[in-house]
Amino acid sequence: MPPETLTPERILEATEEVLRRYGPAKATVVDVARALGVSHGSVYRHFRTKAALREAVTARWLDRTSQELSAIVTEDGPAPERLDRWLTTLFEAKRHKAGDDPELFATYMTLIGESGGAVDRHVTDLESQLTAIIEAGVSQGAFHTPSPATTARAVFDATGRFHDPCYAAEWSRPEITADFEAVRNLVLRGLRD
Repeated sequence: MPPETLTPERILEATEEVLRRYGPAKATVVDVARALGVSHGSVYRHFRTKAALREAVTARWLDRTSQELSAIVTEDGPAPERLDRWLTTLFEAKRHKAGDDPELFATYMTLIGESGGAVDRHVTDLESQLTAIIEAGVSQGAFHTPSPATTARAVFDATGRFHDPCYAAEWSRPEITADFEAVRNLVLRGLRD
C-alpha cells in the first residue's frame, strides 16, 4: 500500500496532536514531521516557517467556530431567532473549547498571542456574520438600526464576556448561563426598539 499523501490538512492535524502532547513551548516542526513519518523539509514545503505552521493551526482552530456559526447566518427564518441561536452557539462553542480540553485551550491561548492575523480575521468574520443577520432583521422589519455594521460591532463587544477567551475562567461558574441569557435578551430587545 502506498504511503498516504502529505497534505496541509494532515500536517495541521499532526501539529494539533503534537501541541497537545508537548505544549507550544516544546513542540517543534521536527516533532510534527516525526509524527507524520516524514522529514521536516517535507513539512516546510507546505508551511515555509514554524510561525506559518502555528498561524495555520490557530486559524484552523478558530475557523471551526466560524463555520458552525455561518450555517446559522445562511438559514432562512426570522432574524431575531437566528441572532439568538448565533449568540448562544458562539458562547457554547467557546465554553466547550475551554472546558472540554483545557490543555489544548491553554496551548491555543499561547498561539493566539502569536497569531494576531488569524485572530483579526476571525473577529472580522464573526462581525460580518453578525452584520448579515442584523441586515436581515432590518429587511424583515424586526430590527431597527441605521448601521447594521456598527450595531454588529456593538453586539459583539457587548457579549464579549461570553466569547472572548480572556474571560474563560468565568465560563464554568454556575451563574454564567443566567448572566449570558440576561445580556442576550437585552441585546435582542434593544435591536427591536
